[in-house]
Amino acid sequence: MSEIKRPYSLFEVTGVELEYMIVNRDTLSVMPVCDQLLQEVTGEITADYENGAVAWSNELVNHVVELKTNGPVVSLKGADGIFYENIQQINNLLGRFNAMLLPTGAHPWMDPFTETCLWEHEYNQIYELYNRIFDCRGHGWSNLQSTHINLPFSGDEEFGRLHAAIRLVLPLLPALCASTPLLDSQLTGFSDSRLEKYRNNQKKIPSIAGKVIPEAVFTEEAYYEQIFNPIMRDIRPYDHEGVLDHHFLNSRGAIARFDRSAIEIRLIDIQESPKADLAIVEVVVALLKWLVSEKGVAYSEQKKWHEDSLAAILVSTIRDGGKALITDAEYLSIWGIDNLSAQAGDVWGHLLEQLQPLLSAEAFQTASRIVRAGTLSSRIVRALQGDLSHGKIKQVYQGVADALANNQLFNA
Repeated sequence: MSEIKRPYSLFEVTGVELEYMIVNRDTLSVMPVCDQLLQEVTGEITADYENGAVAWSNELVNHVVELKTNGPVVSLKGADGIFYENIQQINNLLGRFNAMLLPTGAHPWMDPFTETCLWEHEYNQIYELYNRIFDCRGHGWSNLQSTHINLPFSGDEEFGRLHAAIRLVLPLLPALCASTPLLDSQLTGFSDSRLEKYRNNQKKIPSIAGKVIPEAVFTEEAYYEQIFNPIMRDIRPYDHEGVLDHHFLNSRGAIARFDRSAIEIRLIDIQESPKADLAIVEVVVALLKWLVSEKGVAYSEQKKWHEDSLAAILVSTIRDGGKALITDAEYLSIWGIDNLSAQAGDVWGHLLEQLQPLLSAEAFQTASRIVRAGTLSSRIVRALQGDLSHGKIKQVYQGVADALANNQLFNA
């Protein structure tokens, strides 16, 4: 994963972040030992560790560790193997605490009100302020793990084109990536329980997350006027010392980082293995390239979509994943589907055929298996066979942990 120098233009580089829970090897219950993990490799408690091509870092809670490309990279070829090597290394280190990594976007039985342990070290001032404002003892704060994709832009023209394309893709993501059917040992009724919590966890200050789908803004000036300025205005009564930054606060499903000239996509649940995650990343990036090229629909038409229309589709895929029925014929026509309605999973099947020339053979094969077998969320539900006893849930999630340990797909 060789690096090149900035500035970066559209699709010149990519950044990927993968978040994992740390759990007890025997019980699979969460273990807040990320600080001890980082201390094992650095000799001190620190927020970051650079391990060659991959960096490790802390998150809001101490039972989550993030792995990320160590800076933007030109190619993701072989990236899943490099992430997997780091996962093996981390699992070996965590063995000293009888702990290991567990994938999926949410722990199936964690009680966030009794088990939340915030990061208590570097950057703690920010986390404590968030906790005072929102009370982070909830699934939408302390029990959600995701895959982030960071894509660059250079100037307003490239920002506008990338932002327009990302807004259109966001509603489809849970239909491919949902991995969270359970919370509190119960089926929630949502294929993507993580996102259902995510979109509601900051209702106290609605401007922070908005409709999750970002507003139709396509220049930096417009973004500040319609998104950043309202956020900073609304947070001011709670943040008297100005600790929280507007980039950090913005919680939409894709956030503009003008300080980095990048947009970060945040709606993807972490999957069962880097093999699955990196295939999905490749598919999403290929789809965005296709949109930006205007082969399917002109940029002028892409900009016309209001966030309310896109958010309605997102809500349905959060609930039903690949089985969500999309009835917006105009939205389907973007993807070359002429039907009045279609299941979201079938939309992905259609798109994979169109995108195959843009994908590596491995990514196409892996993504095709996911589309055929269904989201990880649906595969977990099938594996439970209607049995929600603790023993059965633990057995199924042990299987998901084994998929991570072997960089394989779960029941696909």
